Amino acid sequence: MTQQAFIITGALFGMLAIILGAFGAHALKKTLSEDQLKSFETGVKYQMYHAIVLLVLGFNFQFSSTPMYWCFTIGILLFSFSIYGLVLSDAKGKKLKFLGPVTPIGGLLFVAGWLLIIIKAI
Repeated sequence: MTQQAFIITGALFGMLAIILGAFGAHALKKTLSEDQLKSFETGVKYQMYHAIVLLVLGFNFQFSSTPMYWCFTIGILLFSFSIYGLVLSDAKGKKLKFLGPVTPIGGLLFVAGWLLIIIKAI
C-alpha cells in the first residue's frame, strides 16, 4: 500500500464524514427518531476517527502497513456504512436487517487495526 493511498483514503473518508454529518444534522433531523439520529452520528464519529488514523499513518508511513490500511478501510465501510444503511432503511420502514451482523465485523476490523498498531510499536 502506498503513502498516497493512506492519505487519499483518509481524506476521502474524512470529507464524507463531514458531508454525512451535516446531512444527518440538517436534512435527516426531522426524518429520523432521536435514537436513529444517535446511531447515524455514531457511524459518522467512528468514520471520522478512523479517517484520522489513516491520515496519521499516511503521514508516518514508515509506521504503516498494508494490513492496517485494509483493517481501517474495510472497517469503516462495514461499520459506518452498515449503520447508515440500517438507520436510513429503518426510517423508510424497510429495515435491511441483514446489515445488523455486518456492523460488528467492521468493529472487529477496527480492533484488529489498533492491535496491529500496538504490535508495530512493540
